[in-house]
Amino acid sequence: MATSTKPKTDYEKWQDTIDQAKTDARWNGLDDEIKTALSEYGTHLAKSSKGFPPLGVRLIKAMVWTESGGPDNKAWATRPMQIGNAGDPGLKALLSGHEGGEIIMPPALRLKLSTANVSTPAMNIRAGIGYLLLRAATFEHVTVFDAIDTAVHEVTVKAGDSLSKIAAAQGTTIETLSKLNPTAVAMIKPGQTLKYRKASVRKVVKSWSSITTALIAQRYNTVKGDPAYQKKLDYCLTVMAP
Repeated sequence: MATSTKPKTDYEKWQDTIDQAKTDARWNGLDDEIKTALSEYGTHLAKSSKGFPPLGVRLIKAMVWTESGGPDNKAWATRPMQIGNAGDPGLKALLSGHEGGEIIMPPALRLKLSTANVSTPAMNIRAGIGYLLLRAATFEHVTVFDAIDTAVHEVTVKAGDSLSKIAAAQGTTIETLSKLNPTAVAMIKPGQTLKYRKASVRKVVKSWSSITTALIAQRYNTVKGDPAYQKKLDYCLTVMAP
């Protein structure tokens, strides 16, 4: 009597595809692009953001394997991290100019990346890494003093002035006026002299979440909503060479 073979689940079929990487060198074909992209982000963020968590090649590579399905799929040669697909919020968030992408991306990439060129592995990987970092960052607005003009200036309050009006006119911030004039700003009046320094309010990265497979599954995998996404990333990491 013949014994029936239990059909493989979708996840097991997916595992079979990933297992091909053990003997197919093509699965390592985007490694250099990933390394270069990570180096660009690392150089940029190490200078501009405290506590930046360096990303490993294997983690991004696991994302590429999971998102693209490997070198036999069209996505491998176009959008290996699937960012920029129809309905995907990632690229829009990165390029919007008000969610923090302008801080996360290296300046050269910020000028180059667009909806027109995101369908190449080089730009798609960079966009994917950028969106992942964007979702791992917590931002805040802080006062930053002018690095060139470090002098303490004075301004005389005129009728109709307010702290916000003075700050805008003098190229400073309300916070700076308050710190340099702690007793005078409670109720300003014409004729008062206020001290100020040139300053502006800027958006900066306050802190970073630890970038794990769990975080990636929760914050990067937002459109597909694949409940096995973390499990897939973890499996990819076990298949990869150390």
